[in-house]
Amino acid sequence: MNILKIFIKKHPAISLVLAFQLYRLLLLPFMGLMPQDAYYYFYGENLSLSYFDHPGMIGYLLRIFTTLFGKSVFTLKLADFVITSLTLLSFYKLASYFLSKQKLQYAIVLIGSTIFISILSFNSTPDVPLLLFWTTALIFLYKAIFKEKKIHWIWAGIAMGLAFDSKYTALFLQIGLVGFLIFSNKYRKLLLSPWFWMSIIISVLVTLPVFWWNYQHDFASFLFQSSNRTGEISELNINPKNFFGAIGHQLLLLLPVLFSVIVALTLKYLKKIIFKFNLPSDKTLFLLAFFIPTFVGFFSLTFIYWVKLNWMMPSYITGIILASIFITKKLLKIQVIISIIIHVLISLQVLFYLVPIKSDDTWVGWEELAEETQKLKKEYPDTFIFSADNYKTSAVLDFYLDEKIYAQNIIGLHAKHFDYLGDNLTILNGKDALFIDSDSRFKNYDKGKIKPELSKYFQEIKQLEPIIIKKGDRDIRKFWVFYCTNYQSH
Repeated sequence: MNILKIFIKKHPAISLVLAFQLYRLLLLPFMGLMPQDAYYYFYGENLSLSYFDHPGMIGYLLRIFTTLFGKSVFTLKLADFVITSLTLLSFYKLASYFLSKQKLQYAIVLIGSTIFISILSFNSTPDVPLLLFWTTALIFLYKAIFKEKKIHWIWAGIAMGLAFDSKYTALFLQIGLVGFLIFSNKYRKLLLSPWFWMSIIISVLVTLPVFWWNYQHDFASFLFQSSNRTGEISELNINPKNFFGAIGHQLLLLLPVLFSVIVALTLKYLKKIIFKFNLPSDKTLFLLAFFIPTFVGFFSLTFIYWVKLNWMMPSYITGIILASIFITKKLLKIQVIISIIIHVLISLQVLFYLVPIKSDDTWVGWEELAEETQKLKKEYPDTFIFSADNYKTSAVLDFYLDEKIYAQNIIGLHAKHFDYLGDNLTILNGKDALFIDSDSRFKNYDKGKIKPELSKYFQEIKQLEPIIIKKGDRDIRKFWVFYCTNYQSH
């Protein structure tokens, strides 16, 4: 106990961050399976060089953890927690290159208290490994550029490649690096260095599996993530709700104090650079190079496109380092107090489910759905099971049930990576099926509407009693169930 008191007194900032991490670790066993957890476990279950909607790093990591520690919801959450903890350690190392001892303490508290770190610790997404490899890449780039340690160009190339193997937004690492070198008078000469080009080439080589998979599948993933969205953006449909929605998300992820400081410093530096042509020092320019393109770039799209809350996460790494330079001790205390209050509310929601979530993006009810579906399968033993909500219900049932689960490609709808498993659907011809359909809004107990696509592929569709999931005495989720006969693939 005395040792603990001495440590807390000597290292108050580290102690506070460890307390946040202990809170997250203790909450892990109470977190149910999220559809994203199940879907990216499905990646690891069906190993491939890459996948339709993202590269495969999160799937590979979940496969490693479940192989070592067994398949369970807790193991998936533990993988997220461990990887995100490594990101925090890497952030602390990176921040130490730029900050005084006091400001370094501010920085680790700022990032450790954010909601986005909690989200990454609880939920499997490609952003979990992306943030780790993004941060380690910046560490190696710093050493390669400012410490002139040439071997670190190689390590930086590997880290940049692994970040891209996690998520395509890692491309902003190379964009930031080139941007920094172009604007830096002192280090611009490195653009002609063989070590710089070796780093870029290595990063490309590490990403070759992703490119090869795309080449084999008509560049399906690249097209999905680029041209489809570019087409929507080019329509220029201005919608203020998207902008204010993005602000709301960032206020939640970073909390109001940190978000306000980041916005203020962004405007400050942009004003100096654009209107006064006054470039900051090289170290500050380095931090801005890996912050401005991602943060401002995505924010500028919010007027015409719905930018997802996690797209700006990589910018937080150097953005928070910059914010810690300007934030005061008083503001830091307010940030921590707000964070503690919100994390307490999160705990109450996880433990007692006080506020119903009208969405499939929830951790509640999935295991119970799997149990009820298993009972249905015993009543209808010669059926196959499928769902049609993009991927969520299919992925969850695939995780819990020891049988093949199909997705909406059964009825001719695109089903993300389920389309790329090589399934021969003709073997199902003549079979009956159980179709499970989530009523995410759950407004009433009425029967559901039959999807028009079902009648094109099945001879007869009969609606069964819906599956109602309870939490105590409350009905919290509803799933429609349809018995479909004589499947015929097209």
